[in-house]
Amino acid sequence: MPYRKIILKYIKFIICTFILGFVSLQTFAQKTKIDGVAVVIGKNIVLDSDIEKFKLEVEQRSEGKIKITDCEMLEELMQQKLMAHHAVVDSVVVSDAEILGRVDRSIQFFTQQYGSTEKVVKAYGFNDLEDLKNELTTVQKETLLIEKEQIKVTEKIDVTPEEVRLYYNGLKDKGELPQFPAEVELAQIVVKATPSKEEIERVVAKLNELKQQIEGGSSFRMKAIINSDDPGVTKNGGEYTVTKESAFIKEFKETAFTLDIGQVSKPFKSEFGYHIMQLHKIKGNTRIASHILMQPEVPDDKLKEVKAKVERIIKEIKDKKLTFEEAVDKYSDDKDTKNNGGVITSPTGDSKFDLTRMDPAFYARVSDLKKGEMTEPFYDQERSGDKMFKFILMKDRTDNHTADIIEDYVKVQKLALQKKKEEEITKWSKEKIKDTYINIGPNYSKCTFDKNWKKQVSK
Repeated sequence: MPYRKIILKYIKFIICTFILGFVSLQTFAQKTKIDGVAVVIGKNIVLDSDIEKFKLEVEQRSEGKIKITDCEMLEELMQQKLMAHHAVVDSVVVSDAEILGRVDRSIQFFTQQYGSTEKVVKAYGFNDLEDLKNELTTVQKETLLIEKEQIKVTEKIDVTPEEVRLYYNGLKDKGELPQFPAEVELAQIVVKATPSKEEIERVVAKLNELKQQIEGGSSFRMKAIINSDDPGVTKNGGEYTVTKESAFIKEFKETAFTLDIGQVSKPFKSEFGYHIMQLHKIKGNTRIASHILMQPEVPDDKLKEVKAKVERIIKEIKDKKLTFEEAVDKYSDDKDTKNNGGVITSPTGDSKFDLTRMDPAFYARVSDLKKGEMTEPFYDQERSGDKMFKFILMKDRTDNHTADIIEDYVKVQKLALQKKKEEEITKWSKEKIKDTYINIGPNYSKCTFDKNWKKQVSK
C-alpha cells in the first residue's frame, strides 16, 4: 500500500477514536482561548488548534513514525465537517438518548482512568461535570451525525463476487495483497466454584449490619473503604454518576432510581455480588450514589473439588466418551458460550481472533496449541468475583499469510466493500463541495488538496 494511503488511513482512525473521546489528556479539546479559524464549512468550523491536536495525536500513537502536514490533516477534518453539515441539511435524526448514552460511556471511561469524576473535570480544564457533559454532548452529536450520514450515503452499496475477484486481482497485480495475521477459533468449558448458602447468608447479614451503622450516623465512605470489594472504592469512595441510559448493570440503576436522598438500600444481588447503596444527589435524570460491594468467599477445598471435576471432564473427552460439544452442554457454567458449543466470540459476534492481539497471559496458554488440542485446566476469576476452573480447545487456527481469494474470501469481500464505499463517499463529497459554503483561511490558501475545496475552475 503506498505510503500516502497508509498515512490517510491512519489519520481517519485517529479522527474517529478522538471524536469518540478515547484520547490522551494532552490532545483533548480543553477549554482554551479562541484561536485562529482554519476553515468554515457551512456552519461548521475547523480551528488551527484542531489541526495541531490531531497531528500531535497521530505522531504520539505512531511513536513518531508517521509525520503529516497541516494540509493533509486539514483535508481530513474538512471531510468530517462536510459530512456533519449535510447530515443537518438532510434532516438526519440523532436522538437525545443516543447522545447521552455515548456521553455517559465517555465519562465512565475517563473516570476509570483518573479515579473520580472530579479528577476528570480538573484534568481536562472544565468548570464542573455539567460543563464537561455539555462539551461531550456537542462532540458526540456531531459524531453521530457523521456516522449516520455516511450510512445514508453508502447504504445501497454492495459488491458482487466478480467485483471481489477484480479487486483481489488488482491488488495481486500491483503486489499489494494484504498480509493477514494468525487467527484462532477457540472454545471453552467453564466450571464455577459457587459459594455455600451459609456464606451468602453471612455476606447479606454483614451488609445489613453496615446499613444499620450508616443509618445510625457512620460514614458510608469509610465503611465502603474498609469493607467494599469494588476496586474503585479507594479512588472514589464507591461513588458513581448514574443515568437510566448509562452502562451500569440493571440492578444498580434500578436501585439508584428508587432511593430518596440519604436513603440506604436493602442488600441487593447482581452478577458482581451483593450490594448496599446510598443516594447522595438528584440532578434531573442523573443520580449520584455510592455503594458497598461484598463478594461471597469460596474456600480452597471447594476450588480443589472443582479443579478435579474439570480434570475428569478433560479425560472423558480424550477417552472419546463424549465430544467437546456434548461436554459443554453437560458441564459448562458459562452462559455466554454454553449454547454455541463453547465457542468464544467477540462483542461483535466474530469467532476469529487475531493471535497477536490477545491478552499476553491468554496468548501464552493457547499460542502453541494445534488444531484439536486442549489446554490443561487453569484457574480464573472474573471481574464479578466468580471463581472457576476452565480449559480451552483450539477449534481452528490459521498462521500469518498473504491474502488468498478462496481461504480469505469474506475478509477480501469486506475490503472490497469498504473501498467501494470510500469511493462513493469521495464521489458524494466532490458533488457536495460544489454547493456548500467553504471559506479556507489565508494560512492554508496554498495547500494542495485531493478534492476541489478551493472550488477552482478547471482549465
